[in-house]
Formats: sequence, C-alpha cells, structure tokens
Amino acid sequence: MHINLESQVVLSNEEEMLGIPSVADMITWAQAAFNAAGYNKDCALTARFVDNDEIQELNRTYRHKDSPTNILSFPYEQDENLPEELLAEEAADGEYLGDLVIAIAVVRKEAHEQEKTLTEHCAHLIVHGCLHLLGYDHITDDEAQEMEGLEIKVLEELGYPNPYEE
Repeated sequence: MHINLESQVVLSNEEEMLGIPSVADMITWAQAAFNAAGYNKDCALTARFVDNDEIQELNRTYRHKDSPTNILSFPYEQDENLPEELLAEEAADGEYLGDLVIAIAVVRKEAHEQEKTLTEHCAHLIVHGCLHLLGYDHITDDEAQEMEGLEIKVLEELGYPNPYEE
C-alpha cells in the first residue's frame, strides 16, 4: 500500500507550528490505522493544520458546535458525473479518502492537560481521523466501542499507551 499524504500548514507564525508531526510520522500512523481496519489500497489524504478560528468555523458549519475542536474529518465523496479524464486524474495517487483538519493549539493544550506527549496525542488523533475517513464513527455505544478498540490496538502496536486510560 502506498499513502500519499499532503500536509498543509495554515498558521501565521512559527510558534504556532511547534509540534506539527512530520509527513513520515503521519503516514506511519495512517498506515497502521488502515491496516487495522483491513484497508490496503493505494490512497491519498490531506492533513491541514489550522488555527482555532478556522476549526471553530468548520465545527460550527458542519457539526453545529460553536467551539474549537482538536480534529475534524471530511471523507471524500466522488462526483460520479465528472468527465472520465478527471476521474482518471483523481485516481492517479490511489483512492482519495478525504481531509483531516487539525487545530494544533487545541491538540497541544489537550496533551498538556492529559499529561501526554504531543506526539502521543497527535498519533491518536491521526489514527482516529483516518478511521473516520474509512467510515468508522462513535455516535452509538457499539460504534464507539468498535472504533476505540481499533484505536487502542493500533496505538499499542505503534508503542503508544491507551489514550482512553486515565
């Protein structure tokens, strides 16, 4: 499996950028999540690092929650009415799964509050977001149990602690 991950950083100063994971780390975390979910196709996704204002606007627009959050996942829905040449162009990097939008300031604050390293928390959120891109959710208790179980398994395999233990 080949993963093409584009990292976009939309922050105004270098201090805000502290702790943004490398593309190589994010690919490692994504691949572990995809493997655990049984997904093994070539694929592409975007990880966009934004400020609190942008993620709050997205959270308000798409989830009707008027506050910043750590990560939002936007699974890609292909328009089947696109001309064949555009569909072929889209498939060049493998199946496009979607976008992860991450507010690194929120992630940094949460990691501190939860006494985790920033890397541990970023790994968890990338795994979590990638599972959302594959259709996993945590709306019902059963869905949450399945998704969290996968997250715990993946993070353990990567050498990180259970993110749900206090």
